[in-house]
Amino acid sequence: MTETIKVMIADDHPVVRDGLRPSIADQPDMTLAGEARDGLEAEELALKVKPDVILMDISMPRRDGFETMLSIKQKLPEVRILFLTVSEQDQDLLQAVRLGASGYILKTVPMSQIIDSVRRVAAGEAILSSEMIDKLMSELKKKATEPLLSAREKEVLDLLGEGLTTVEIANRLYLGEGTVSTYVRRLLDKLHIRNRAEAIAYAARQKPKIQ
Repeated sequence: MTETIKVMIADDHPVVRDGLRPSIADQPDMTLAGEARDGLEAEELALKVKPDVILMDISMPRRDGFETMLSIKQKLPEVRILFLTVSEQDQDLLQAVRLGASGYILKTVPMSQIIDSVRRVAAGEAILSSEMIDKLMSELKKKATEPLLSAREKEVLDLLGEGLTTVEIANRLYLGEGTVSTYVRRLLDKLHIRNRAEAIAYAARQKPKIQ
C-alpha cells in the first residue's frame, strides 16, 4: 500500500458523495481515487483506479454492495471494503462480516469517525461502529445458545414439524423405525423438551431457520 491512501466512494446518493469528497480531499494522507453511483460502475472504476479503500453503500442501483464487493475482491483481493450505510439490520451486518468486509459503520456517525475508520481499515484493522458492535455481540450470543444438530437430526425435526409419524419419517428418509425413534430421543435431549408434541411445536416455530 502506498503512503497516501487511495479512497474510492461508491454511493448512489449525491449528498453523501458531496459530503465525503471534500473531507477526504482535505486529508494530507488521502487522495480521492474516484466516485461511483451504482454497483456495476463501482466495479468498473475499482478495476481502473485500484483503490486501497472503498467506502461503499449496501443499497445501490443495478447491483447491491454485497455482490459488488464479492466481484471486486475476486479481482482485487487486497482492496479493503468499508461499508457506510443507513442499515442497522442484523442480517446486513452479519452478511458483511461473513463476506469479508473490513468495516461496517453507519452514515449517522460524525465525519471525523468516518475518516478515522478509513485510516484504520487501510492499516489492516476491522472496524464496526459502536451501535453495530452491540448488535453483533447480541447475535453471536444468540447463536452460541442454539443447539447444534446434525444434518439428519435437522431432517427429522423438519419432518416432525410437518406432522409426519415415525413410520412416515422412516419411509421418507429410508431409515428403520428404531433409527428414527433414536433420532427423536436425541432431539428431545438436545432441545431440552419433554415429548414429541413439544418437538413438533418447536419444529413448526423453527422451520424457516432449519431449511
